Amino acid sequence: MKIITSKPECIWKSRTLLGEGTLWVRSLSSIFFVDIKKKKIFILNTKNHKKKVIKVDKEIGFLSHVKKNIFVLGLKGELRIVDLKSKKKIKSIFIEEDKPLNRLNDGKTDPRGRLWFGSMDNLERNIENGSLYCLDNDFKLTKVDSNYMITNGPAFIDEKNFFHTDSRKKIIYKIKIDNNLNVKKKKIYKKFSKFEGSPDGMTIDKFKNLWVCHFGGACVSVFNKKGKKIHKIKLPAKNITNCTFGGSKNNDLYITSALKGLKSIDIKKYNLSGCLFKIKTNSKGTISKPFGAL
Repeated sequence: MKIITSKPECIWKSRTLLGEGTLWVRSLSSIFFVDIKKKKIFILNTKNHKKKVIKVDKEIGFLSHVKKNIFVLGLKGELRIVDLKSKKKIKSIFIEEDKPLNRLNDGKTDPRGRLWFGSMDNLERNIENGSLYCLDNDFKLTKVDSNYMITNGPAFIDEKNFFHTDSRKKIIYKIKIDNNLNVKKKKIYKKFSKFEGSPDGMTIDKFKNLWVCHFGGACVSVFNKKGKKIHKIKLPAKNITNCTFGGSKNNDLYITSALKGLKSIDIKKYNLSGCLFKIKTNSKGTISKPFGAL
């Protein structure tokens, strides 16, 4: 199938320094995303077009839906379960207390409702201090993989196969795990050249094509199962950070971007950097499971 996409539309001039963590919650008809550095959660209800911004007390890499207004927040050194409406904290799970200079980056649930997320050095030094974790439905935390610089993704093909990225190394890995979350196979699926920027957040459509954001590359690329590029979406923002499918038919692609590290000449050229974009597609995303949903 040939992929067709509309022209990108800026639907929120959010001016995110480091936009990330796109999450579509169908029951709330809303797209959620975060600004890691400004410690903010952005919520846009696509039915009534109401916008809401919630400030948190730590840098936030992602959020994952549990039920109603309850979410897991991926914060610096902590997974925190909260009711976003009442602001009530339900549970905290502290991560990597031995690495105070690390923070959590990207996170997604798999087809079983387990939460996968990565950590990274917050100062973005050239060190392999990052790891990939899985939190299962019983709150058991497992370190699945390590030696990452900047973790991004993951994007799930099925329960045992997924993509995960090291943005600093410009590599997207294809990983296979067993029932006990041991890595059985890990291979390089794609390595970006220095002209393409770095692979950042990504999502999978129902045809198992991988949609990858290019940080520094001003685009989203679509790769088929074999790793062949089959489509490219150019955007008026240089640092493209994260994307997910959503909308009433699950065929809208929501995309975050970042102002971080841009010079004034870049901002002039890519004048919608830091915005949230929407693109209509002739594809559909896979429905993301709430955390804990078995």
